[in-house]
Amino acid sequence: MRPFDRDEARLLGSVRMMAEDKPKPSEITARTAARIAAVQALYQMDMAGTDLNDVIAEFLNERLSGDNRDEMLAGADRVFFADILRAVVRRQREIDPMIDEQLAVGWRLVRVDSILRAILRGGVAELVDRYDVPARVAISEYVNVARVFFDEEEPRVVNGVLDKLARRLRTSEFEKKPVTPSQGGA
Repeated sequence: MRPFDRDEARLLGSVRMMAEDKPKPSEITARTAARIAAVQALYQMDMAGTDLNDVIAEFLNERLSGDNRDEMLAGADRVFFADILRAVVRRQREIDPMIDEQLAVGWRLVRVDSILRAILRGGVAELVDRYDVPARVAISEYVNVARVFFDEEEPRVVNGVLDKLARRLRTSEFEKKPVTPSQGGA
């Protein structure tokens, strides 16, 4: 048994054991499925030291293939999945300190649960690398991804960290636009 099999089973099992308030496979978009798969791949890379190209190939050929038994990953946007992974790896030296700055005093990213760490890295990678995805969409998506794996506290952490970083990294998306009388203003 590979050293990460037990943890990987927990990760994959948590995806399959969704509560009623968590997204159903039929409600998951291709990009959401890609984000969930990216979190799983980042977790695998983190825990087993799997090479980027190897993990991309494994996911594309097995877990994201048309005959995959995991309904949640069915129809995942394969290009978007690989883009997220490449962005995290390419910009990790920039991403990790940004996350560290947003964590509670005394906490560092290395102390955070490995699944939560993967979620945060994926979310920040989108904020710094994917300007085609609005910041609020990226935040919402990663909060929902966190809900696939966790119950309450962790999704709030994801929301807080990503919101603070998005407001700093994409200031213009959060600036209040003046409301004119023709738009319903006073």
